[in-house]
Amino acid sequence: MATTRKMDLLTAVEQIVEKAKDSKLSPEFYRKASRYIKYVSDKLDLTKEQSVMLALFINRSDDDNIRISDLGEFVKCQTVHMLQYLKDIDVLVKRELLRCHKGTGSDKKFISYRVQIELIDAIKLDEKYVPRTRKGLSCHELFAELEDIFQLREDHELSFEMTTQMIHSLFEDNHHLNFVQTIQKKDLDERDEMLLVLFCHLFANNGDDNIYFYDLDFLFEKSDWRRVKSDLRWGCHRLFNLKMIENANDSGMASREKFRMTDTAKTELLSELDLDLRYSKIAAKDMIRFDKIVEKKLFYGEIVQSQITELSQLLENSHYHVIHTRMQESGLRCGFTCLFYGAPGTGKTETVLQLAHQTGRDIYQVNVSQIKSCWVGDSEKNIKRIFDTYRELARKSTTTPILLFNEADAIINKRMEGAESAVNKMENTIQNIILQEMETLDGILIATTNLAQNMDKAFERRFLYKIQFEKPTLEARMHIWHEMIPTLSEDDTKIIAEKYDFCGGQIENVARRNTINGILYGDKGNSLETLMSYCDKERFETKATRKIGF
Repeated sequence: MATTRKMDLLTAVEQIVEKAKDSKLSPEFYRKASRYIKYVSDKLDLTKEQSVMLALFINRSDDDNIRISDLGEFVKCQTVHMLQYLKDIDVLVKRELLRCHKGTGSDKKFISYRVQIELIDAIKLDEKYVPRTRKGLSCHELFAELEDIFQLREDHELSFEMTTQMIHSLFEDNHHLNFVQTIQKKDLDERDEMLLVLFCHLFANNGDDNIYFYDLDFLFEKSDWRRVKSDLRWGCHRLFNLKMIENANDSGMASREKFRMTDTAKTELLSELDLDLRYSKIAAKDMIRFDKIVEKKLFYGEIVQSQITELSQLLENSHYHVIHTRMQESGLRCGFTCLFYGAPGTGKTETVLQLAHQTGRDIYQVNVSQIKSCWVGDSEKNIKRIFDTYRELARKSTTTPILLFNEADAIINKRMEGAESAVNKMENTIQNIILQEMETLDGILIATTNLAQNMDKAFERRFLYKIQFEKPTLEARMHIWHEMIPTLSEDDTKIIAEKYDFCGGQIENVARRNTINGILYGDKGNSLETLMSYCDKERFETKATRKIGF
């Protein structure tokens, strides 16, 4: 005897889909599927049309780009017939059961949808999907929600109208927050209010105090953006009048191309967030404080030692200030740009650290690998923000910090001529931005590279100081060995320095291995034989190691 399958949401959706296939969504289909449609409608509080559309979307939930034409093809309806269901689909989007994406591809605009994964989880449990509550949030939690909403808008999954609706709903559920109350008291129209909220998000979540047009344009529809952009450019936007935003500085001059929140706005709107602490944390993640750098004695050849001494004297704060002022008065570029190049392990990075330690300068270290985003266009924004952040740090510091591009081979190499691909064009754009920033730099930039021979000539001209780090001479090697292992006798030091043509990094490796073995096995050794065995391993491992790549 056949058993009747227990009704649940998953069964009902499955039956609706099965009966909808090739049905043209005819009255006959609605009659045959009425039992299942009613179950979905009652369970999820939807109309019968909304229930059918939702079932068809769930059937394609493995696709993140579902189009109306895909549903029409399944039920054998012309796309124009399916358009009568758009209002029902809009309700599903507003209920957050679907996400809508408005994109561009093959020179055509399109609208696609995807099913919320949380909806699928609820359907499997035969439960009504209810978006998670956003009530009673702290200010930090509210800004996390704003970040998600603006990301959906930037990904074209929310219209401006939906973005506004979601933010207003978030505000209604969290009216206890001073931030929400203060925003609402401004009595702004929707566009101005959303722009102010976006400025707050960019500063609070990203630490962004230099906001360009490209940071804002995603929020608005094109027709609205033209007006907003014009008002911002000419300083007549209402947020200027309310002293909520101002032009950011560019080399001491107010720039019409970039903006920031005023200190008044930050204090008035963001008092519930510890802004100073938050900003310092953002800056600190890439900062090396000069007083945290361990002092080390470095040894160079005569020529390099002379150049390092000169640079160290220049970076002494009293000398730097005088030279900077005179160059400025003479109409010359005020930036000090230095290139340290040479083989790995020759002390380039350590020299930067020791210069910073000696002259009391913090280091803002750039992670070159993180500049190149997988999204074309973001890399250019990343590099601009690096220089903007450095300018802001320099402005707030009593002693100008050092901007360090360590292992900069990937961004100062030869530019591509006649670049066609998006990636090559992006590479060239990044390099052009860096070249332009080096021209107007008011600070100290040091780049290190192992491959100076691959450097573009345009970069070579823009480095004021170029110091080549060579492998240490015999005398320098002896000094390094003695510094690393003070118990080594003078005779043994000379023997090992003559036998192994090591750079400082390799000698340090051997010294570390010797120390570790002494700790592990209690071998105070430092015997010449033991050290030479470590040297042989270091030399073998160096020869055997090669970079993976093409």
